[in-house]
Amino acid sequence: MTGHDIEQLTGEVRGTFVGGVSDRETGVIILAGSSGRIDTGRARLFAEAGTNALALQWFGGENQPAGICEVELETFVRATDLMISRGCRRIVFIGTSKGAEAALLTSIVDERVNAVVAISPTSVVWGNIGSGIDGIAWPERSSWSFGGAPIEFVPADTSWTNEYRDGLVSYRSFFLRCLTSNPEASKRARIAIETSSADIILVAGGDDALWPSDVFASHLLESRRTHGKHATLIFNQEAGHRVLFPGETTPRSKLHAHGGNDEADRMLGLEAWQALQKLL
Repeated sequence: MTGHDIEQLTGEVRGTFVGGVSDRETGVIILAGSSGRIDTGRARLFAEAGTNALALQWFGGENQPAGICEVELETFVRATDLMISRGCRRIVFIGTSKGAEAALLTSIVDERVNAVVAISPTSVVWGNIGSGIDGIAWPERSSWSFGGAPIEFVPADTSWTNEYRDGLVSYRSFFLRCLTSNPEASKRARIAIETSSADIILVAGGDDALWPSDVFASHLLESRRTHGKHATLIFNQEAGHRVLFPGETTPRSKLHAHGGNDEADRMLGLEAWQALQKLL
């Protein structure tokens, strides 16, 4: 691809910055999920659409937690700082799965975030996946911290037994069980999305086998509506956890079930992409 400034960032903000070809006043910050992938391909896609784009590395790098364990929300605030320092006046977070969790939380603590596109989101905060900066993964801790304090989370129900789909573990029922087995913790861990001043777009598939993003998205939508705020839900009943924007060929995880199918995942991605063009 030509016509783009591409820069590998290794300082306080880590990842790949791709300069847009036209609208350099809009900055898109892309957060992948628990794969830890620096989604340079998606950053290029948004740069081609005109915007500056940053595929952020938010764990697994130097001086970062090895896993998603008490990751500082300040990590994402600093990403916004960087984009603003490069001339961006409008900040849009595009987060997938755990990245969507981070994006929604960041929009609550940082009013400079103008819009969030939460793909396969959650409506509550969950416990850690992997070890923290101290190398310890268990006992369970929050995925996130802010201002030096961990954020309330829904603890794992360790009595859950594996369920399978296509030979891989499907965690959908695990997350639903955790929500219902500890309702007080679920209430405390709720993402108060109604307090965010950002525009919110939610993208979810009804056949998500990793976690019930369709249920979570409906909870987020209801929270906004109850408080007189708007959110947009883009939904496809047959799509799974993986959402494919035009031209993307992201493979399915070999570690856990995603649900959905290639056609539905692409259809949902196309509809989301069309909504994004209007947003951007």
